[in-house]
Amino acid sequence: MARAVQLSGLDAAFLAMEDAGGVYGHVGSVCVLDPSTAPEPLTLERLRVHLGSRMHLVPLMRRRLRSVPLGLDQPYWVADRHVDVSEHVHEVALPSPGDDRSLADVVAREHATPLDRSRPLWEITLLTGLDRGRVAVYSKIHHAAMDGVSGDDVLAAVLDAAPHGRDDVRPGASTDDPATFPSDLGVLTHSALSAALRPAHAARLGASLLVRAPDVASALSDRLPLLERLHRHEAGLPHPPLRAPHAPFNAPVSGRRTVGLADLPLDDVRAVKRRVDGTVNDVVMAVTAGALRRWLLAHDALPDEPLVAAVPVSLHAAGTDGRHRADRANQLSVMLAQLATHLGSPQERLDAAVASMRLAKHEQGAIPTSLLADTAGFAPPALAGPGWRIAGALRLLERLNPFNLFVSNVPGPRIPLYYCGARLLRYYPLSVISHGQGLNVTVVSVERTLGVGLLACPDLVPDLDVLAGWFVEELAQLTGGR
Repeated sequence: MARAVQLSGLDAAFLAMEDAGGVYGHVGSVCVLDPSTAPEPLTLERLRVHLGSRMHLVPLMRRRLRSVPLGLDQPYWVADRHVDVSEHVHEVALPSPGDDRSLADVVAREHATPLDRSRPLWEITLLTGLDRGRVAVYSKIHHAAMDGVSGDDVLAAVLDAAPHGRDDVRPGASTDDPATFPSDLGVLTHSALSAALRPAHAARLGASLLVRAPDVASALSDRLPLLERLHRHEAGLPHPPLRAPHAPFNAPVSGRRTVGLADLPLDDVRAVKRRVDGTVNDVVMAVTAGALRRWLLAHDALPDEPLVAAVPVSLHAAGTDGRHRADRANQLSVMLAQLATHLGSPQERLDAAVASMRLAKHEQGAIPTSLLADTAGFAPPALAGPGWRIAGALRLLERLNPFNLFVSNVPGPRIPLYYCGARLLRYYPLSVISHGQGLNVTVVSVERTLGVGLLACPDLVPDLDVLAGWFVEELAQLTGGR
C-alpha cells in the first residue's frame, strides 16, 4: 500500500500564498494542435477518454489535499480513488474570429479562476473554434503539485511520439490507498515532533550559512562593493542599495488576468547564443530586457537602472541537491540577474545578459541550494497563510522590491509530439503572479520553437499583447546583428 505524501514547506507555500484578493497558486499551459493528423475527431469525449487512460501515469491527477487539524503542519496528498474525469475536463468555444488574440483572452479568463481544493488540483479545457482548423488544450495544475521540470512528466504522459498513440499504455488501477493516511492523533503527534525539531533545524541552517558566509560575501562583493554601495546611497539614486527599481507592474494585483503569447524560432536563438558564446537563457534574458525596455519607454516608466529578474533554478538533477526527494513537487532555487533595460543597443543588452547570468550563477553557487526549501518549511499553515495575507495587505514585497519579475526558461522535448493524435504545433507555459509581482515571463522550448507565455494583471499591464510582439522584434534585431 502506498503511503500518504506530506507536502514540503515549499510545496505548501504555493497554497499559503493564495488569497481572496486575486492571488492564485496554479500554473498552466496551452497546447495548440492540428487535429487533421488524428485518427479520429478530437472531441470532448475523446479527450476525456484519453486522459482517463493516462491518469495512472500521473500521480498528481489522482491525489487530493488533506489538511492537518488546526493547520499545525503541512497538508498531505492522499489518493482519491473516485476521480470523475468529467468534473476536470471541459470544453469552451472561442469567440469569433478565433485567432490567437481570442485564444489568449479565453485562456486568461480560465487562468483567473482558482482550483477547487476539495478535488485533485487540476483542470483541462478543450478550446474549439480556433482559426485555420486548429484546436487548443489549456491545462491548469496547482504549483503545489508540480514545478516547471516535473511538469515535463505530465507532458510525457499525455503526449505521444506518433499519431496512433502508444501500444504500451493501458488504463491502470491506482495503487494509492487512502486508508494509509494516518489518524488525526498520529498526524498531530507527527506535527508536535516536527515543531520540537524546528529549533535544531534552524540551528543547522544557521551553521550552514555561517560556514558559507565568506563565499556569500565574496560573491556579493563582486556585484556591489561596499564603498560603491555607500557612494550610491549618498548620491541619492532613486532606490536604496540591494533593491530593484520600481516598475509599474510592481504593485498589488487584482483577480483578473491577461495573457500574451509569442513564438521565437529556436534556430535563431541558437545562432545568437553562438555569436557571443552564451546560452539560450542568455538570449532569453536579452530579448526580455529589450521588450521590457520598449514597454517601459512607451509608458514613460523606464528607470535609470536595470530591472532585476528572479530566475528559477531546477534542483531535480541527481546530485544537485544532497537531500533530493522524489516526493517533493517543487525542487528549485532562485538566482537574481539584471535585465539591462537601461541600455539602448540590442547587442549591448545581449553582452550584459551574458555577463549578468554568469555573475548570478557564481553568486547562486555560493548559497546553499536547499536554502529556499529549508526556509519555506519553517512556518506551519496556521501561520504561513495569515503571514502571506499580512504581507499582501502591507505591500511588503512591493516595498522591499528585491526583484521586478520572474523570468523562467525550461527546456522541453525536441521531437514531434501528438495529443490524442493531433500534432502539437505550439506550446505556451503560464505561471503565477502575486502582489508586488504583476508580470511573469515563462519560456519553454518544444521541437524548434521557444514558446513565450506572458501572464500579468491587466490593471497593471493592459497591453500585454503589445509586449509579447516586442519579444519577436527584439530577437529579429539580435539575429540581424544590430
